[in-house]
Formats: sequence, C-alpha cells, structure tokens
Amino acid sequence: MGKQEIRYAARVDLDKEAYDQPQLHNRWHPDIPFAGTIKNNEVVKIECVDWTGGQIKNTDTADDIKNVDLTRVHYLSGPFEIENAEPGDVLLVEIQDVQPLQSQPWGFTGVFDASNGGGFLDEVYPHAAKAIWDFEGIFCSSRHIPGVRFAGLIHPGILGCAPSPQVLAEWNRREAELISASAHLGREVALPPQPKSVHAGSAGAELKERVGREGARTIPGRPEHGGNCDIKNLSRGSKVYLPVHVKGAKFSVGDLHFSQGDGEISFCGAIEMAGVITFKFTVMKNGMQELGMKSPIYIPGPVEPQFGPGRYIYFEGFSVDSAGKQHYLDATIAYRQTSLRCIEYLRRYGYNDYQIYLLLSCAPVQGHIAGIVDIPNACTTMGLPMDIFDFDISPGAPVKKLDLGACAFASS
Repeated sequence: MGKQEIRYAARVDLDKEAYDQPQLHNRWHPDIPFAGTIKNNEVVKIECVDWTGGQIKNTDTADDIKNVDLTRVHYLSGPFEIENAEPGDVLLVEIQDVQPLQSQPWGFTGVFDASNGGGFLDEVYPHAAKAIWDFEGIFCSSRHIPGVRFAGLIHPGILGCAPSPQVLAEWNRREAELISASAHLGREVALPPQPKSVHAGSAGAELKERVGREGARTIPGRPEHGGNCDIKNLSRGSKVYLPVHVKGAKFSVGDLHFSQGDGEISFCGAIEMAGVITFKFTVMKNGMQELGMKSPIYIPGPVEPQFGPGRYIYFEGFSVDSAGKQHYLDATIAYRQTSLRCIEYLRRYGYNDYQIYLLLSCAPVQGHIAGIVDIPNACTTMGLPMDIFDFDISPGAPVKKLDLGACAFASS
C-alpha cells in the first residue's frame, strides 16, 4: 500500500487580506485559539503568506516599502495543537521541504525608510529601496540587481510555540524595562504590546482585545521559545527542538525566506516570499529537563549552496565606528563596519550602494565573529561568494565599471 498524500494543515488565500484569514495571527499569546490539530509523528504541509501579509508588490517602485504598515506584519500560520504535547515537553520539528507557492514565483528584498523602521545601516542608507527576485527552480535572479544569480537556501524565519501566561508576562516586563531605561536614545529599542492591527486568528472580539493589550509582538526572537531568529541554515533537512510551554504546544510558523545572508543586515533583507513548508512533528516527553533546555536548539540539514575552496572573499570589521570612535568589544559595530567594507569593494563595478546593501542581506554570505576577547576590538568577518556574479570580482582581476541599472526607489 502506497503512502497517503500529505495533508495540508493550513492553506492561505493570496487574494484575501491576511487579517481576514482565521488560520493566521500576528501576536504571541497563550489564548489565541487553535487553527487546527496535528497528530504526534504526523507529516503535514502548512502554507504561509509573506511576512507583510501581501503589502509588497512585484513593481519597479519602492513606494510600498516606504509606506508599509509595520503594525500589520509577521502574520504566522497557526497556532496548531500538537496532540499529547504538554508544558515541559520538547517539540521536535523536522523541516522536510520549503517551496514558494506556485501562484507566486517571486520574492522581494527591501530597505525600510529610516522614518519607518530603518535597518542595520539606516544611518548611512536612510531611504526606502526594493529588489524583486524571480525564482527559477532552486535559483534566483533580479532585474533590480543584474549580474548575480545564486541558489536559495530556503527556510522559515519564524517558528516557535506559544508562551505560557508566565513567560508572556516576563517578556513584557523585561522589554518594558528596556524601553524605559533607553528613552534617552531617541529610537525604538523594543516594541511593547500594540492593540492596533492585532490579528488573533479566530478569536472573538473580547479575546482579540485582550490579545492586543497583552500579546507580544512577533518582531524579535526570544530565548524561551525561538520565534523570529532568521537563521539561514535552518533549511530543508533541519531538526529544531522547541520548548513547550502550553498544552498542545500551539506551534506557529511564518516569514518564509528563499535566501538570506548571515545577519540579514537590512530589516527586510531576506528574499521574502509566500510559500508552503512541510514538517514532521514529534513530541519528546519531559524533553526540557532531559535536554537541560532553556532555549531552542537545532541541527542543520544537508542542503546548502556549494562554492569551491578559495571562492569567498572575506571582509573584516572592528568595533571602531565610522566616526573613529572606539567601542568596547562591540560586535554590532564591527559587523556594520564589515558590511561597509564589502559595499565599498563592490561599488567599483557599477552597483549603487543600495543595490549592494540589498544583495548582502539576501545572498548566501557567511558572517562570523572572528574574535571577541582581544580588548578593545571585537573582529567580525563577512564572506562573499565570488561565483554568484557573472563577472570576476576576485582581488587583482581587472575592474571594469558596468551599467548595472538600479534597484527600485520610492517615487518621492
């Protein structure tokens, strides 16, 4: 007897607003109703919208990036009840496959306007920009960043189980404390609960109001459950071990990426897409105690774009900022400087800085902390695969400035 067709635990409608679809939600809260039930050891398919819920279009302007409503983002499919899962268990999630939806074989990478979220390099590149990527099997290319083509390391940006009431209260406590302590910085350092644009799946009006008042935003990852970690190697064949905090686990997934570089240096920097992901779920009873687990762990799968020995250029950065100020073992400052060194190198071939910024966010670059002990400078590196380019970018090769077009910018 042959295997049965894999069941869809959830499907999405790309012609319908995300906030009108009951199998989606955009907050973490223990009381959001189940969107369906999945058996222990069952393999299912789950469809997801892109993280903006369809706000970004396949166009040659970045007006949609500039004007994106960031209260209406990170729509997740779920939460799903996993049979037999109880608090203290571990949910083993095996990622068997991830694919774009056949009806939407493209994705996007964006740089947000500094007035609407910005990004890792927003002080240097404050304007909205966008690149559309077309998918060709395992490969992608962009009319907005010509001269490059690479295989995607396709993965979910967000997956996790719902917090318990106690865990949710702790998230809100510590993030509110950070917001209060950082008021003098003049910028957002965390996002508190926000009733505006809350979507709580099939919840009724009263519960929806409470989720808006209490629910945690899905923007950051958090140690107790994972969430939005944007780990590029969490791809096909990977195994993820997630702590369970509520009965039934209430597992959710979303924010699918066709490709991403380490760090996803633009806030909208992966190749974001709508897609379908195939999972197998297995409950490990009392797994949190047996594994000594306080945060998720994962084993990467065997799928990764391959580049030969010596086919990366590595750029270095240190914790000395662009103004020459010395910082103490600051890996964030160092990785900014690493990124800027790479942008300066690629600018010589005819790309504008925003094209390179977008490319480094979504191409399979290798980001590493090289040194974190040699005071005062942390050292980080970024490895750029040379073979994704149609021309030779190796050091010492002749540099010819090409007409490489432009990415999409906002019209105003």
